[in-house]
Amino acid sequence: MNEMVNIYIMGKLYSVPAELTIMNAMEYAGYKHIRGCGCRAGFCGACATIYRIAGESELKFALACQTKVENNMYIANIPYFPTQKAQYDINEIKPTEQIMMQLYPEIYSCIGCNACTKACPQNLKVMQYIAYAQRAEFAKCAEESFDCVSCGMCSNRCPAGISHRLVSLLARRLNGKYIMPKSEHLEKRVNDILNGEYLDMLEKIANKPLAEIEELYNNRDMEQK
Repeated sequence: MNEMVNIYIMGKLYSVPAELTIMNAMEYAGYKHIRGCGCRAGFCGACATIYRIAGESELKFALACQTKVENNMYIANIPYFPTQKAQYDINEIKPTEQIMMQLYPEIYSCIGCNACTKACPQNLKVMQYIAYAQRAEFAKCAEESFDCVSCGMCSNRCPAGISHRLVSLLARRLNGKYIMPKSEHLEKRVNDILNGEYLDMLEKIANKPLAEIEELYNNRDMEQK
């Protein structure tokens, strides 16, 4: 018999195995994930979750696919949080000191409360990379926010209404296009793809039996870490 714990999902009590993640525990309890479930590996940010342990004052933030249940855990999912998304063409903007003011002026309303950093399930220094964005230090902002999975928990807690994940995405795009050194082999590969040089190869693979495709995948060359 597995050890069981009591959890509350949207206020309703369930008894679930202690070794399950929040996501698996919800499925064990009978919930079907139509939204708020993506890669199940901590990369997509779709399963943003807040919870509190009974008797404790601290409100905690997590990804449901990566966090194990605890006894007397009160759980609520936030599969989507609305943020302000600026419209721009990356080919028509430049990494200037004015671009953030034009596209995301709310970042200059930051009050320095650090609630965004405390809410990040990836333990990113969110307030710090917003400060870099304010100063147009896009390379530093891109580096500091590199592991962001766009779950939206930071914006959920921000009293200034900052769209942190979109600000950092813009910084990474500006950094990649205008600041980082050009990657010649990557540009060549992109051009090869655009010119259709891999279409015949893809068609041959697509027409293979499923078992052969699985064999090719399982025995593919892996990049060494």
